[in-house]
Amino acid sequence: MRIAVYSGSFDPLHEGHLAILRILNGRFDKVLLVVSPQNPFKDSSKALNSLDRLDAARIALDACPDLDKVEVCDIEFAMSAPHYSCRTLKALQERYPDASLSLAIGADNLACFDKWKNYSEILLSYGVIAFPRIGFDLEADRQRLLAENPAYKIELAHMPLVNISSTELRNKSRN
Repeated sequence: MRIAVYSGSFDPLHEGHLAILRILNGRFDKVLLVVSPQNPFKDSSKALNSLDRLDAARIALDACPDLDKVEVCDIEFAMSAPHYSCRTLKALQERYPDASLSLAIGADNLACFDKWKNYSEILLSYGVIAFPRIGFDLEADRQRLLAENPAYKIELAHMPLVNISSTELRNKSRN
């Protein structure tokens, strides 16, 4: 079984995320939308309550019957902080021992992936599928990482750019 792991704050989950989920839904046997209680790179004061974000993700997916292979995953809520992707992937691999896991990320994350904890382990053991985002050069970042180790598994996803961000949505909501 091939499982895509798409994790993040999803503060809030928006159409850009749903577009990625639709692509993953068509390519994988299962897609886990892992809502993180706290991203180690983000300021916790700016995030909605983690349980509210988890509930909002479930409500959003309930409204999208076409995403039949996607399930909201709360595994990080049972894990101690910090919520590093390498730890989450190991825990999911234990839960699904016969599955092949791939981490879905945006171009913004690929650009700084070498700052992630145990990033080389993620790229060698699981691999990433990176999605385009305005202002980022996926191919250049892929080549930079592959120059470090050609065995890294980095797949580039092709989709139309969605010009929306969670930060913009939060700011509009506050105003």
